[in-house]
Amino acid sequence: MRTTRKSAVTAAVTAVTAVAGLAVAAGVGTAQASPAPTPARAAAPSACRPANHLAKITEGPASSGHTHYRVTLTAPRGYASCELAGSPTDVRFSRHGTETGVTAGRYGSQGGVVTFGPGHPVHFDIQVPSARRGTAADEASFTLRAPGGVIPGTSVAEGKLSVAPGTLVGPVRRGA
Repeated sequence: MRTTRKSAVTAAVTAVTAVAGLAVAAGVGTAQASPAPTPARAAAPSACRPANHLAKITEGPASSGHTHYRVTLTAPRGYASCELAGSPTDVRFSRHGTETGVTAGRYGSQGGVVTFGPGHPVHFDIQVPSARRGTAADEASFTLRAPGGVIPGTSVAEGKLSVAPGTLVGPVRRGA
């Protein structure tokens, strides 16, 4: 029985050594062309992808003629920070899974860039005209923008709000 264990261990070590040798040989040409990424960066997906962050809607302070809601985005540990720019696009609102028919425009400077990731929450404002009758909603879907264009996929934020024609969305800003 002892000989069998030794043979198995020897075979396993030989196989691992062979695989490691092949991996090194295969990577020699590419390692010289570009530096290898650090393991932490290579393994961490972007916090800007819709599946990699959380979004919540809360009521914000009212202003003259408008009701405001804040959409706060947070990223759990383990995701890589990224940059966001301007206001989200394709903003739509729904209640219990049914779209309200209200879409949002944009306001404010669209040129600012903010860093988003674990420990760096961001938010944007939803501005709803108070003079119009609002439609209840419990969800907002939107597409985030990076400095170079839109980020593929649709993000979703949940929370109670009321929207109306003329609703506008402000640019993404730092902080919760």
